[in-house]
Amino acid sequence: MSFKHLTLGICIAALAASPAVADDMTIVSWGGAYQKSQQKAYHEPYMKLNPEINIINSDSSAEAVAKLRAMTEAGNITWDVVDAVASDAIRMCDEGLAMIIDPEKDLNPAPDGTSVTKDFNDLIVSECHIPNIVYSTTVGYRTDLVGDTPPTSICALFDLETYPGKRALEKRPINNLEWALYCDGVEKDEIYNVLETEEGLARAFAKLDTIKDQVIWYTAFADTPQLLASGEIVMGSTFNGRLFALIEEQKQPVAMLWDAQVFDLDGWIIPVGLSDERKKRALDYLRFATDTQRLADQAKYIPYGPARISSAALVGKHAELGIDMAPHMPTNPVNAKNSFLFNFTWWADYRDDLDAKFQTWLAN
Repeated sequence: MSFKHLTLGICIAALAASPAVADDMTIVSWGGAYQKSQQKAYHEPYMKLNPEINIINSDSSAEAVAKLRAMTEAGNITWDVVDAVASDAIRMCDEGLAMIIDPEKDLNPAPDGTSVTKDFNDLIVSECHIPNIVYSTTVGYRTDLVGDTPPTSICALFDLETYPGKRALEKRPINNLEWALYCDGVEKDEIYNVLETEEGLARAFAKLDTIKDQVIWYTAFADTPQLLASGEIVMGSTFNGRLFALIEEQKQPVAMLWDAQVFDLDGWIIPVGLSDERKKRALDYLRFATDTQRLADQAKYIPYGPARISSAALVGKHAELGIDMAPHMPTNPVNAKNSFLFNFTWWADYRDDLDAKFQTWLAN
């Protein structure tokens, strides 16, 4: 055997003996305490079972629709699995950006054999979207900045006389328009009907005008907890799980205002345009991450209600803090006395138009 052949043989043998290079899979979510809970409950156990897989986290879910549109147009899909709110998922499904998922074929039934669709009950609202949590957007406030009368109503957002100081609100119309009309006297079950009219939309913007110069408009849901922790705002909206982390884990002087909390669904979509290999891998991850035990495991790290009925009984105490999680769930009867059900199908129809009008209003 020549030296050249001997060297080549040694190299091939060395490559065969070396561990396989990890296969990267990009999973997109919302960052913060929520993405941390997914890392603990889903990503780490999945990578332990599949050591050849390396999960890369992205916190770009707030821009998922626009970014997937751009990727699709460019013919370069760099995301494998995306965590999306239901209204965004409906839009992506309608536009052909998200693939259709067959729950009964692609996912695991409940441990007792209950079918997937029955176990998720009525929470599967799109053929492209598999829900994992019920969460809420609500308001947190600094207990040391609200005086002797802590707020009990969502309308404290608009009460600058009783609660002076900066507020933080998301830089998009969702939730803000609903709260504005509600605090302007519109009944909850009439809000979306009113918003469909030019007069109703003008009324919502007029109410927001009353606090516009006292609002810090955020695009990242981590902003409100940071602003509350630093005392730069007196109150602000964000996901209830982020406020839980701020209050229970960081022990900040912050409290939760559950009044008119907005319930919504969050879950997974898989982009259209993946190779067969990547699609197979994404579906395998989805099957794992949406089973009964995994959804219950996530609720041990963050107070979001698991989307499966079979998961509820497995939720107990926080995995690290040791506190009972039930009182911190948005679906707890005490917290849900005056909740607001987000109309994701309505927003799927009107989102693009209202996004444009909201940004125009902000610029004026």
